[in-house]
Amino acid sequence: MDTKKNIKTLDKRELSAYFKQLNEPAYRAEQVWDWLWNKQAESFDEMTNLPKSLREKLEEHFDIPKARLHLTRQSSDGTIKNAVELPDNLIVESVIIPEKKRATACISSQVGCSLNCLFCATGRLKRMRNLTASEIVDQVVQAREQSLTYYGYPLTNIVFMGMGEPLLNYENVKEAIEIITSEKGLGMSPKRITLSTAGIPERIKQLALDLPKINLAVSLHSAIDEVRTRIMPSNKAYGGLDALLESLQFWYKKTKSKITFEYLVFKDINDDDRSIRALVKFASKIPSKVNLIQYNPTDSFDRFAQADDEVLEAYRQALKEKGIIATVRRSRGQDIEAACGQLAAKYEDVKIKIEHKPISLSQIKNRQ
Repeated sequence: MDTKKNIKTLDKRELSAYFKQLNEPAYRAEQVWDWLWNKQAESFDEMTNLPKSLREKLEEHFDIPKARLHLTRQSSDGTIKNAVELPDNLIVESVIIPEKKRATACISSQVGCSLNCLFCATGRLKRMRNLTASEIVDQVVQAREQSLTYYGYPLTNIVFMGMGEPLLNYENVKEAIEIITSEKGLGMSPKRITLSTAGIPERIKQLALDLPKINLAVSLHSAIDEVRTRIMPSNKAYGGLDALLESLQFWYKKTKSKITFEYLVFKDINDDDRSIRALVKFASKIPSKVNLIQYNPTDSFDRFAQADDEVLEAYRQALKEKGIIATVRRSRGQDIEAACGQLAAKYEDVKIKIEHKPISLSQIKNRQ
């Protein structure tokens, strides 16, 4: 039976303690950390500045598992969707969205989700487990390489908007962000990272203390408690809109960073004047901006439908009149089910396969 431990699950403190136990100098921890996260080593043999005897000892006790691409598809608009196979053969999805000289990676934090949002394909999946920090970082590394390969420019932004609720995998997500932003890790600015949550008030407060430089987005979708609870059952479980608002006010007090509200507009659910007034009132209570999002059907049995364009414009105008920045966001990657709410990881019997050709920058520009 393989009893090796994943060395990527050790933080710097734990690595230092391990090498101290071996009577190795303290800088060994920094060297191994650099190989794991900056140089993306896949074997201990690659760690050439370590003595061979130490590499053999590491090989005896640890392994370096890696999440790998299982399937890659590309949309007609340039969006890439990855099926990412984890070391235990479970699969999550990530998405890369190109926009001129900007590329955003949408990454997953859980296999499945436990929140059961009725409009989300991921919400219909059973939550299997949390992703480790290394599995989260592996998605970013893949996206970074793909951005350079297929778009010709670096990955610029990361959003935790893939499968799962990141605040219900708090410690691993926190560690992943620390690795992504570390100089000895991926070296990305925290200002380029956005965490999107359905709203876990106590975790939002903790996030403000632990990672105050990242951006926060909240999947709101209704500012009326009974409507939000109907489509997002977790709303009631976590104290409703009052508890959410209080946590967001705490966030702003500690970070001075505006919240982004993600707001899907559905036909016959939140496409009325009452819903528009409620959102304007709620968003006015905290410095914020609003992304109004066109709904993406998830399958033929979907109970939801897109609202008329006139409704999205009515929302935008009402928010604008109160001085709240609001944009209508048209979804990308719908033809490969890569748009908001469509990630469902249906790949049980698919072998590794690449279903795209590199798309040029001019093609991307023409499709925007």
